[in-house]
Amino acid sequence: MEYITSKRVLAVLAIIFVLGYGVSVYWSSEPAVMEVSELVAKAKQDANNEGKKPVVGYTTTTTLILVAETLLDKPGGYFSNDVVPPGLFMDNMPAWELGALEQVRDFSLIMRKDFSRSQSQSVEDKDLKIAQPKFNIDSKSWHLPSAEAEYREAIEALYRYRARLADPDQPDVQFYARADNLAAWLKEVQSRLGSLSQKLSASVGRNIINDGLAGDSSAQQSTYMPEEEVVKTSWFLTDDVFYEARGASWALLHLMKAVEVDFKGVLAKKNAEISVKQIIRELEETQETVWSPMILNGSGFGVMANHSLVMANYISRANAAVIDLTELLTKG
Repeated sequence: MEYITSKRVLAVLAIIFVLGYGVSVYWSSEPAVMEVSELVAKAKQDANNEGKKPVVGYTTTTTLILVAETLLDKPGGYFSNDVVPPGLFMDNMPAWELGALEQVRDFSLIMRKDFSRSQSQSVEDKDLKIAQPKFNIDSKSWHLPSAEAEYREAIEALYRYRARLADPDQPDVQFYARADNLAAWLKEVQSRLGSLSQKLSASVGRNIINDGLAGDSSAQQSTYMPEEEVVKTSWFLTDDVFYEARGASWALLHLMKAVEVDFKGVLAKKNAEISVKQIIRELEETQETVWSPMILNGSGFGVMANHSLVMANYISRANAAVIDLTELLTKG
């Protein structure tokens, strides 16, 4: 009798494991990439539903909302703050969410302090002032308040801003598609992509030269650092860094496509449309299907592939194009 009971318990546990694994695989599916035409169509449809016409900034705001909602509404919902299985044991999707969330945070900050203001002395938009800090709650917070609840409130504030933006009776609500505003955001993008590229490259270990004081003979730093040090990402964190880069690239790709629409006049004047298309192309390469069942971490020129180095290549190329675009925008 005991033998039969044990077999039943093992069978139930096996079924639970298989079901849990299947759910985890489904929940780990990354959201699809939308085309520019789809983003524009989404913006027009939302505007029609609100009884308004799309204006400058409408597509960009809609895209930011879409990216933020995807974090919460994708299969399985939001995982980063899960405290029960199977979400508790999943690490790739939470890393993906973190990468996308950081892009949302950066963009919402630029929306608040640059895109929506005519100059540094102008007043902040009341809804963007609400949305930006709510996106910055700890991504792992699961109660009082939960991350999802705060992000929902931030998204609702973005909806209110977008509705007021398209309202001709509220001329004080604006989105300024200017070269200096776009350059301000691109500088934030450079920092993010540069950091991701370094972390990805560290999958095989790198000798990093300390260049923090380069170019300024009077520069100082807080504490001593050796001229050269070895930086290597832990084997256990390699896949997390990879998926963080995937998430960041996915979100940035959509925001770039939206910028291509709303800043069309600025880009044309600066002859910078090709630069934006180059950035988009490199970011699209980061979203190609990973056919391997796991993220491989071979040596630089070894027998096995190194997915992190491949991702670092595309990230670095996109960052180089971002730097070129920033220079074009800042020239007179």
